[in-house]
Amino acid sequence: MIDVVGIGDGGEAELSPQSRALVMGARTLLGGRRHLDLVPDVPGQTRRPWPSPLREGLAALLAEVHAADAPIGHVVALASGDPLRSGIGTTLIDLLGAGAVRVHPGLSSETLARARMGWSAEQTTVVTLVGRSPDGVRRHLAPGAHLVVLCSDGNTPGVLARLLTQQGWGASLMTAWWHLGGAAEGSLRASAAGWSAERTADLVLVCVEVSAVSASASPSTAAAVGPAPGRPEASFEHDGQISKRDVRASALAHLRPTPGGHLWDLGAGSGAVGIEWALAAPGASVSAVERNAARAERIRSNAREFGVVSDVTVVESASIDALADLPDPDAVFVGGGLSPALIDAVRSRLRPGGRLVAHAVTLSTEALLVGAQERFGGELTRISIERATSLGEHVSWTPSRAVVQWSSTKGMP
Repeated sequence: MIDVVGIGDGGEAELSPQSRALVMGARTLLGGRRHLDLVPDVPGQTRRPWPSPLREGLAALLAEVHAADAPIGHVVALASGDPLRSGIGTTLIDLLGAGAVRVHPGLSSETLARARMGWSAEQTTVVTLVGRSPDGVRRHLAPGAHLVVLCSDGNTPGVLARLLTQQGWGASLMTAWWHLGGAAEGSLRASAAGWSAERTADLVLVCVEVSAVSASASPSTAAAVGPAPGRPEASFEHDGQISKRDVRASALAHLRPTPGGHLWDLGAGSGAVGIEWALAAPGASVSAVERNAARAERIRSNAREFGVVSDVTVVESASIDALADLPDPDAVFVGGGLSPALIDAVRSRLRPGGRLVAHAVTLSTEALLVGAQERFGGELTRISIERATSLGEHVSWTPSRAVVQWSSTKGMP
């Protein structure tokens, strides 16, 4: 058993009596050097800093100190504030199992920041950029949003300010807080566009009050704000191979994104369906399969633009050749490369209750979907969109190419 104790920049003084007793009574105390320095030395106590790189050396260290089978209180690890918020607690549970880890959270930097700002937990979104691309913040940008952004180091606030300004959110107010709860606590507040600090202290986070999109932002940026699917085609980089917004919104409605759900986006084109899946639910992920190298690169670019690059894995391959190496899906969208063999292969891998949506625009692929509906059931829909456009001095309806959509749920008629 290993006890994980959350500690803030205030050190030993802010520990609860129970947590302090665990730390001072441990035979072996693990932690980062900064955390180990926050508590006084104890005679006879062995102190071991985390290995670097952490993940590669952690299993050996835990085995050396017998963390999994040590008596309660013998092995204690120090962590930042809430050990389960992008912290070592999650890693230890992954390695040892929840039954071998007891977590004793302290005041997290997020909690202290919200207290300083007067923000409730309900109105705040926490975004971690620790060891991650700053692009991850983009998916959370919406007028009026309150973000607590956990930073990798003192360079991150400046990087964040530039990103916000470039994306048209330069009026957003940023408050950087460093060493929260400690003697060296400090802050800096300015708009993203007016941010002048190249670097702050490394132990820092940023509270962002997101403004309305500025007039200088592109129309596609403004139109892409919000959680609803069906973003304009202009919001994505594409070469024409993209599901139109109305048809895409229908596909997402039938795919039904779920938290932690995994989508196969086969014949992904621009990646728009997969990206909107990733944006729709926390932890949702995508395997985007596209055999055209230029389009595959566009998918990566679009994923970066929407802040879901860590959630979208691009596979350059013909769809049916890639399936064996993909994780089992909760849902599948087939936008290209449709064949009877592909439908059979996809259905065999779908989890129970999994959703399959396929689109066709040619007579031959329409026939495939009609046959699939006869074999497996589901819903067959023909989607035809007409938009009002100018015709000389008048306005007339201009039809788009009709799309046949087959949607089915595994295990249901």
